[in-house]
Amino acid sequence: MSTRVLFIASLHHPQALLATWDAQPPEAPRALFPSSMGQHFYERAMRQRGYTLAVFWRNLPPTPPERLPQQITRMQAERHSAGLTPGKVIAGLRNRLPPHLRPDVRQRNASLLAQARRFKPDVVWLVGDNTVILPETLATLKRETGCILVYASGTSPIIFSHAIERQAAPLYDLVLVNDYYHGMQWRELGAPRVECLPIAAIDPTFHKPQPLSAEEQAAYACDVTFVGTLVPDHLYSERSAALQALTDFNLGIWSVHDVPARLRPHLRGEALGPQMFRVLSAATISLNVHGNFMRYGGNMRLFEAAGLGAFQISDDRPGITSWFTPGEHLITYRDHADLRAQVTYALAHPDERHEMAEAARQHALAHHTYDHRLDAIETLLK
Repeated sequence: MSTRVLFIASLHHPQALLATWDAQPPEAPRALFPSSMGQHFYERAMRQRGYTLAVFWRNLPPTPPERLPQQITRMQAERHSAGLTPGKVIAGLRNRLPPHLRPDVRQRNASLLAQARRFKPDVVWLVGDNTVILPETLATLKRETGCILVYASGTSPIIFSHAIERQAAPLYDLVLVNDYYHGMQWRELGAPRVECLPIAAIDPTFHKPQPLSAEEQAAYACDVTFVGTLVPDHLYSERSAALQALTDFNLGIWSVHDVPARLRPHLRGEALGPQMFRVLSAATISLNVHGNFMRYGGNMRLFEAAGLGAFQISDDRPGITSWFTPGEHLITYRDHADLRAQVTYALAHPDERHEMAEAARQHALAHHTYDHRLDAIETLLK
């Protein structure tokens, strides 16, 4: 009998999902997630094993399936910016009202329970950053369906989680994290079982060196490539400082969000999903700096860059040695002087860069695909 998995998530890149649908063959089941979200690759791995899947978009009002494309089209893509904005003020005021007192939240919780009763999931996969689904809803869902509740997040519960997520921690049968230290925090909040896989991995169909036209190669070419988020500063100041230390190199930054003013001269544009794959495929050096809140390491870029065949320099995090071998698969740096020295050396030794990038790619294919992650998760769920 097919395993039935119900994802509960927020749709962050609505236009990317529409583009994913447009690119699919007409006979293929409609993708649940855009390729810019990590859940897309778990979805692919699960479908290949015959799972039956569904998604509940907690940041969308209840919408009939035939009207979902129109509803998604009206969504605004999320964009983080520094400083105070009207949107932040409105969100702050709304969030001051307890979730269970908000009619829209109550409606979405009722819609989730209705969908779960119809779908009858074996596993409910709750993606982090939940501000909508109440603990009492999750308790009811577990009681009525007998499902296993999996909570998966790549961020720190101390910094990013919301009160209703922390209150529900004892209900999570399994918490999956990228960063080992985040797992310790979830245990302190009452989660009975936590595993650091990490969640992030590669899909060989997508995360592979991309063929580039001469125009693309020229557009993306630079000494140091960075793709990611840089605001707000209190969460990403270490990234910004590392990039600031390299501004006298040919530095290229791609971000869908705002960037600090001092780095805007190096902003090349946005890169999500397939475009991000192409940007990293063109990289001479892919710089990966973890967020301030990720002290153990293991973000998505660490694995994606390896799968795409990019030579990678990363900040020194203890978890990296659990998944890759510094000096063989990538280079790590200790401080900005060391970073500059590593960049200078790598630029002068292209053969070593290429050899290390290929070693990282083969290692990721052998040990860090989403199929490997799903193997581990299936063992844990048993």
